Amino acid sequence: MSEEQNKPSDATVEPTEATADTASQTDAGQTGSGSPEDRVAKLEAEVASLKDQLLRAMAETENTRRRAQRDREDASKFAVSSFAKELVSVADNLRRALDAVPAEGREQDEMLKGLAVGVEATERQLFAAFDRAGIKKLDPAGEPFDPNFHQVMFEIENTGKAAGTVVQVLQPGYTIHGRLLREAMVGVAKGGDAGGQHVDTKA
Repeated sequence: MSEEQNKPSDATVEPTEATADTASQTDAGQTGSGSPEDRVAKLEAEVASLKDQLLRAMAETENTRRRAQRDREDASKFAVSSFAKELVSVADNLRRALDAVPAEGREQDEMLKGLAVGVEATERQLFAAFDRAGIKKLDPAGEPFDPNFHQVMFEIENTGKAAGTVVQVLQPGYTIHGRLLREAMVGVAKGGDAGGQHVDTKA
């Protein structure tokens, strides 16, 4: 056997220029497939999608902020509702005390007159505090019955008023910032429907 045949073959194979060119073309085809116009269109679509997602996220954040602000305002406005409901009972008692004092009694008794004047001053102060807290009194005499704010206690016949008109207020109602705090207890004119509205005396 000759010396050249016994010589070990070289394991490293150098790539030819043609092989290198083919590999370069293959890599370029994989990384940049499609025309430049296609790549631009794809990028523009991605930008539009990301912009839409951003706008939606911003809108949702603003809605959440507004809801939180509205909840804080509602909590501030209506947090005293339970306390206010207790105070309107105090207002009822002040008015009952004043109604119990006859007009002639004030003229004949200076002490009774002074007491009535003091109770009236207290009542005015209480209603001034109610106004500052957004609490309004409902005295619906002569108004149409409203089931959202009135509770019918009885119906009265032959009043000369349209059916469903409030003809007597047994107890005034109150609202706080437009929301019902206590229904007004009323008596209404009887006669069927009032303006197409049925009066439910069981309300």
